[in-house]
Amino acid sequence: MTMPLIKDILIGLRATLILWVIAAVIYPFFILFIGQVFVPNIANGSLIQTQGGEVVGSALIGQEFTEPGYFWSRPSVVNYSQGEEAQPTGVSGASNLAPSNPEWMTRITEEIAALTGAVVNPTGDLLYSSGSGLDPHITPEAALVQVQRVATARGLSSSQIEELIYNYIEGRFLGFFGEPGVNVLKLNLELDQISGV
Repeated sequence: MTMPLIKDILIGLRATLILWVIAAVIYPFFILFIGQVFVPNIANGSLIQTQGGEVVGSALIGQEFTEPGYFWSRPSVVNYSQGEEAQPTGVSGASNLAPSNPEWMTRITEEIAALTGAVVNPTGDLLYSSGSGLDPHITPEAALVQVQRVATARGLSSSQIEELIYNYIEGRFLGFFGEPGVNVLKLNLELDQISGV
């Protein structure tokens, strides 16, 4: 092995080591520091707690609600990774089923029947899952079509429920990205507060 070749190998190893230290050690710790100092709630998962301090979920990940006294979320093709059989890190993704797929049509037909049976007008986001399958928001329209069902189940007036929805509408990100939405978990937790559950 010639000296120039050995020198080139050492230069390559040194460059690899330096880049590894930057990319695998310095950069992750820098990002961790920035997150914990400037946006600790977001960096730690945007966790939502009850008044008693119990963590009940994240503002970033949807949950399934099926009881009549709660607002229902968008359907999820991954079932929000809930329950004892859930993946420890969660699962995300769409079904990739095309509208021409009979399985997709069956699921949509079942969703329409369930919503209609609960006297809820089916809106797009109550029928179709989001691209990630984990969307925590529904449109204000999807929340408003559920008012009567929730009010009846909770023994509250429709106007109380509507006011609650309007208080929980989140606007567009930075004023122009996306559409206004309602975080279903936050809305349901507030419902529990006013109902004394």
